[in-house]
Amino acid sequence: MAQDSAASAPPPDGDPTGRLINYPRRGGPTVLRILLGAQLRRLREASRISTEQAGYEIRGSHSKISRMELGRVGFKERDVADLLTLYGVSDPDERAPLLRLAKESNTPGWWHRYGDILPSWFEVYLGLEEAASLLRAYELQFVPGLLQTEDYARAVVRLGFSDASEEEVERRVQIRTTRQERFTSPGAPTLWAVLDEAVVRRPLGGRDVMRAQIRHLIEVSELPHVTLQIVPFGAGGHAAAGGPFTILRFAEPGLSDVVYLEQLTSALYLDKPTDVDTYMRVMNKLCITAERPDDTARFLTRVLKDL
Repeated sequence: MAQDSAASAPPPDGDPTGRLINYPRRGGPTVLRILLGAQLRRLREASRISTEQAGYEIRGSHSKISRMELGRVGFKERDVADLLTLYGVSDPDERAPLLRLAKESNTPGWWHRYGDILPSWFEVYLGLEEAASLLRAYELQFVPGLLQTEDYARAVVRLGFSDASEEEVERRVQIRTTRQERFTSPGAPTLWAVLDEAVVRRPLGGRDVMRAQIRHLIEVSELPHVTLQIVPFGAGGHAAAGGPFTILRFAEPGLSDVVYLEQLTSALYLDKPTDVDTYMRVMNKLCITAERPDDTARFLTRVLKDL
């Protein structure tokens, strides 16, 4: 019965035959785990097998299956092989690419070499950011990391890690500059950032650093794949009173939109459609409240004169 049910399951994303041959390379292990987890969930549900039954099969718990299906943990090839057998996937041509995906999902991303200073919850974000085709961000205190100059980034790092050595500060700045490289290369994703006026008025790092940062914002606002808007003080209260957030959208059909909410010592990743829709509505309202994108350069030029 499990085999018959699995045969009727939707094919894995990326190949109509169900072989999942062309999976994305961007995003490192994070995206591959999410894609593999989603496919395992579809196979399990099509087989009408509970998470408890699946967990028992791999000598684990139902919560482990849930974490695997969400892409929150690494995959053992043996576990994936056992689950595929349980779900009735016996054809070697169907099993091979999924097992290969399990192996690839454990390959460290570029950020692995910074593992001693990066919390695991932020490594997840780096993988999602690298895979995203569209990022929409709202900030009310700092310039987004993808738009920071090196000197501004140093000031932000020193503010958040006052006890960090100069070597650590430079390594944290390198993480930001490495993230920015994708946005200056062919096929760069779309970035739509909305900043509260306080972000560009606060002289973080000093007058010279801030002037250079604003000039950089003026330059990037002219790029075809970057949209930058400022919410002026005169707008009063607005929909995003709760704090900064980022919405990530992906070209791969197997990846749903994700809302990223960073906190002091952790982060939240929201992917339920109702949550994403709520934040998308807030973002759309912010874009209406903010100055028009065409006015951003003029607005920043006025701020520059005031510094």
